[in-house]
Amino acid sequence: MIHRQRDRLHDWTTAARKEQIPELDSFFRGLERDWDAVVAGMTLPHSSGVVEGHVNRLKMLKRQMYGRANPDLLRKRVLLTA
Repeated sequence: MIHRQRDRLHDWTTAARKEQIPELDSFFRGLERDWDAVVAGMTLPHSSGVVEGHVNRLKMLKRQMYGRANPDLLRKRVLLTA
């Protein structure tokens, strides 16, 4: 799947399901629920990687500041690290 071959996704999920690994059942149910989004993610050139990186950074700052300061200081720190 690292080569984003959409046409092989269905074959891969079918073969993996035949292995009957209980831990993957939930994963496959999620794939089926969001099949259109999964296919779009594999075929479209768009990525939300940059946004996810910023969200991760903001969550880290928020965790570091929890209980230490008011929202104004958190805002200043977020703006300084941008």
